[in-house]
Order: sequence, then structure tokens, then C-alpha cells
Amino acid sequence: MTGFSRRDFLSLTGTAAITAMSGRANAAMGPNDKFDLVIKGGEVLDPSQSLRGKRDIGIRWGLIEAVENEIPAARAAKTIDASGKLVTPGLIDLHSHVYPYGSAIGIPADELVQAQATTTVVSAGDAGVNNLAALRRYIVAQSRARIYAFVHIANNGLSGFPVAELYNIDYAQVDACAMALAENPDFLLGVKVRMSENVIAKHGLEPLMRSIKACEMCGWPAKMMVHIGGVETKELMSQILDLMRPGDVLTHAYSGAPNIGGAFTNIVQDGKLLPAALSAKQRGVMFDVGHGGGSFDFTVAEVALPGGCTPDTISSDIHVFSGNSPGMPYLPNVMSKFIALGLSLEQAVAAATITPAKIINRAPKIGTVQIGAPGDVAILELVEGQTSFVDTRNNKREGKLLLKPVQTVINGVPFGRPYQAPFAVR
Repeated sequence: MTGFSRRDFLSLTGTAAITAMSGRANAAMGPNDKFDLVIKGGEVLDPSQSLRGKRDIGIRWGLIEAVENEIPAARAAKTIDASGKLVTPGLIDLHSHVYPYGSAIGIPADELVQAQATTTVVSAGDAGVNNLAALRRYIVAQSRARIYAFVHIANNGLSGFPVAELYNIDYAQVDACAMALAENPDFLLGVKVRMSENVIAKHGLEPLMRSIKACEMCGWPAKMMVHIGGVETKELMSQILDLMRPGDVLTHAYSGAPNIGGAFTNIVQDGKLLPAALSAKQRGVMFDVGHGGGSFDFTVAEVALPGGCTPDTISSDIHVFSGNSPGMPYLPNVMSKFIALGLSLEQAVAAATITPAKIINRAPKIGTVQIGAPGDVAILELVEGQTSFVDTRNNKREGKLLLKPVQTVINGVPFGRPYQAPFAVR
């Protein structure tokens, strides 16, 4: 293990850590060596490599070892037949709520895998400084799905939901938040703040300004994830957008939720896209869907997309309440809605694989099936035919393509029960 430190080991997960210790994945395969798993006969779509075509994927020691036109069946210890299916990198959900027991709305990340084909998820502000350590120690460390997080600017995170966390602005402790970021650069991505009027009351830009300050104090380039939807005034929405920096994430970008007084104060107002929204997009602010149970409106998206504000990332905002809502914000279903809005299949897959991987600074390690990447693979069914979709404001639209999860592979191991390791650990 020369040159491989404890910090390097802890930055990896599962079989990838064992692989790094053993070095065996870097050894050339002999003529009699077998892949631990071969995914055969599927249509591989990997936007990170501009790859689309029938391929077999060979995985050994938890990593992608080969992507070939055909891998002989005799070379596989185990095989998944993906004939007639779409095979993509494991999906990455940039906005989810996966802190059960510690926040009021979390779902265990591993329970979402078979419904979403997600191999990596991001906890979007479930934890604040006061309960962040428990998220990392008791949830992240015990999940097969890979988890990263935005820490909430409010010390208590979402533990008090549905009681608003920032009616009392004193919960937004800049120094404490900056310290949490400084201590967890391998796990945290930045700071989450919810800017809706029903969360921050009359505090205006103050929660956002405190969040940005924490990012700037921590010693590394931490990002913001800024939740919108029913902000206090129309003017405040433009001010929020103007403060956001290149690389920051605007989530619920296509929300049509009104503010407390019933006014529509998001990026589309009076049927027109805000100039501040287009300006933010053009300077590199990332537009994230964050569908959820109340944060996606077809009528907003239908103005914003042709106006130049297409989504960079498609995410679910899945949690215990939104998962039971009519909009069904499971990630493949949300991707299907954006295909109905005019995105190509390649664009939709990129928005749930390589683009979020870049935002969380893990490309090309995840969000790809290139050789050497972790063996994270999603197998999806492309259902063609008339399909009805509904948003979170009961607007309905028709589509002709629906993505449905079939099988997910994480670090080279098919996900399911019972868990079976691909090799013995000695």
C-alpha cells in the first residue's frame, strides 16, 4: 500500500476501498480469468463518452474492466441479461432526503435504489451542524448507496419539519456552518438554504448571505444549493438569482408554488422568464429540477426551457411525503417528464449521471461506465407508448416514453436481498 494513506482509504467506499488496498483490479486479466459480473446485450448509453450502442460491460473487483461489443459467456462468473434494455451509468440524484430518524422526512437511501436506479444520492440539507455527525456516522457509513450532502445553514437542519427552520434567523450560525464544511470536505458539497417565504418569513436575503459567507470562510470552494418556490416578493426572486455564483445550484428551478399571499414569485412571472434567471444561467448557475411534492410546474418549465433555462440536472426531491404525491417524483419518472418536454434521451440521462457527478466533483469516478470507474450501472426499461404525466399543481401532459428501473448494480454487486459479496474478504 505504498503511497496509499488512511485518508485515501476512507475517501472510498465498499469494494472500491478493498480494490485500492489489493491493487488487483489494476492487474491484467489472464486468458482464464473471469469477470465477476458481465451485463450482456443491453443498449449502453453513456453521455460521458458519447457512447450509445449494444455493448457488454465486464466488472471485476468492483470496477468497470471492459466495455466491448461482446464478452464471451465463459468469461463471466455471473451474468445479467440486459437484452432489450437500456444500460446507463448508475443514476445520481442531486436532491434527495435520505436521513431517516435524524430529519423528519428522510427515506433510507438503500430503500430508494430499486425504485430509482440510484447508486449515488445527495442529502439536500437534511442535517445542520447539530446533527451532521450522526448523518455521517450512522446513515452514510451503513448505506450501500453512495451518499454526499449539503449541510443546512440552520443548525437543526430539517429535524423540525414541518415547522420552518429559519423563522428564527438565529439558527443560521455562520461560523459553525463554516467549521462543519472545513471538517468534512470529502463528504460535504456546500450549504443548503431554503428561501421560500414560508421558511424564512421576512428575513429577505439574510439567510442566503449567511450561507454564502459560510461557504467562503471554509477554506475550499463550497457550493450553494438554493431552494426557491413562493419567495416573499417578485423583486426578491431576482435578488436571489443575482447573488448566486457560478457553480451554485438553483433547486426547484421550475417551481410554480405561490408565496403566502398567493402571488407567483418564481423564475417565470406573468408568463415571462425573469431576465435575472437567464443571466444566472449564462454565468454558470446550475439549474436543478428538484421535483418533490410541490416544486415542479409544467407551465413554468414550458416558458423557461425555450427561454434558455434548460435543466442542468434532473433530481427527485424524494422524501416520505413527496413519494406518496400524485406527481410521483421518482427519478426515472422525472426524467421521463423532461423527455416529454423536449429533452432527448441522451440529455435526460446526462442530467442524472455525468452532470451531477461534475457538480459534486466526482467525475470521472462516477456517472460513467468508462473503464476504471466503479461498477455502478442502471438497467432501465424504455416503455414506448402514450403516457400521462402530472406535475405538482395538477397540470397534465402527455408523453411517448417512460423509463422504468429494472436492475441496479452498485460497486459491481447487483442490488437486492440477500446481499452477496462478489468475492471473499480475507
